[in-house]
Amino acid sequence: MPTIDNNPAPAGTPEEDISTALAQLMHRDLIFAMRFVGESQHLMQGHFQHFILRELATTGVSPDTHPMIHAFAERHALMLRDFVFSGVSLSRQFRVADMEQLTGDTMIRVDIWDQLRSHVVMAEHQFRTQLPELPAILEAWKSPGTG
Repeated sequence: MPTIDNNPAPAGTPEEDISTALAQLMHRDLIFAMRFVGESQHLMQGHFQHFILRELATTGVSPDTHPMIHAFAERHALMLRDFVFSGVSLSRQFRVADMEQLTGDTMIRVDIWDQLRSHVVMAEHQFRTQLPELPAILEAWKSPGTG
């Protein structure tokens, strides 16, 4: 991996250039945040679905009066779940140096740089595969009155 400093030197390919530029910002822009997954997400969503349905019932809204209320509750429960988990996640952030110290892994930045480069290549490839369809899609983005 290239040296991480404040004066980026151009690398060999555009993918390496952007990966290197991002790697140079890791010390201040990369954070590690916790994330609830699996059963925790399901439990939190279920909590909010029941909460929403209970609260709506106090206003006279029920499955009898509103047959699609469960879909409404599910959708809003997802939003409330994500709000809670995002807030908790943002309150517990670790910088890359903290993670290197905690794990004893001095290769974290190298691994991340390599993954960045690989994902940039994949994203650019995906965009290129869509190029044949883009002219038709981009018609809606033209200025009025042009060709």
